[in-house]
Amino acid sequence: MKKAFFRFLNGVNKRILPKYSKKDPTKLTKIQKAIFAYRYIVLLNSLD
Repeated sequence: MKKAFFRFLNGVNKRILPKYSKKDPTKLTKIQKAIFAYRYIVLLNSLD
């Protein structure tokens, strides 16, 4: 159940949230860093 939920969230994130992986992480704002971290955590939980 948990894995399916995070897979669903990962799909939503791919469609809605912007991608910051090709940008320099030191130049991101705090909000952009938070979005980047959120996407990363959801991705890791969907792969477990």
